[in-house]
Amino acid sequence: MKLKVCSLFTENPMKQQTPFSACLLTFALLGGGAVQAATMTRADHSAAEERIEATYKTERSACDALKSNAKDVCVQQAKAKEKVAKADLQARYSGKPSDQDKLRKVKADTAYDVAKEMCDDKAGNAKDVCIKEAKAVQVKSLADTKMNESVREAVTDDVKAKMDADYKVAVEKCDALAGDAKSACVTQAKTQYGKN
Repeated sequence: MKLKVCSLFTENPMKQQTPFSACLLTFALLGGGAVQAATMTRADHSAAEERIEATYKTERSACDALKSNAKDVCVQQAKAKEKVAKADLQARYSGKPSDQDKLRKVKADTAYDVAKEMCDDKAGNAKDVCIKEAKAVQVKSLADTKMNESVREAVTDDVKAKMDADYKVAVEKCDALAGDAKSACVTQAKTQYGKN
């Protein structure tokens, strides 16, 4: 629906039912459109969380049959899967861009933890290189997540500043009118630029 409103504006710029900046603000606030609205009930969320915990317990207990570092890797993988599954569940439940960011951070951190544990099978320089490579992947992933957050915040701030400026111009134009016409003009400007 919002996309259709935005495309109407861009197809015919002379019709200004919805300012393009409002479309951009909507897009920015939704995290670039990648975030879906939450459609999960609280009960569904709780049931899914219980399934994640049950899966973790099963996978964790399967690790007991292993020995040495294989067991440590298995345990770390089970923990990582649980953390990622819970973060993913929360991101789907809330639909918030911040929870999507947390999911990306959890994925980066848990992948590092597993990779670091796998490096324990190596020795000397090979182990050092393995750990450094794992850390480099984590750092790059976290940097990308931080950049995405910064870009989303910058776009949101920029679009808001532009809308505020357009609103001030619209209200100033209303000053040329009087009485009910002026009131209607200000009301329309407030509605158009989200100032209600």
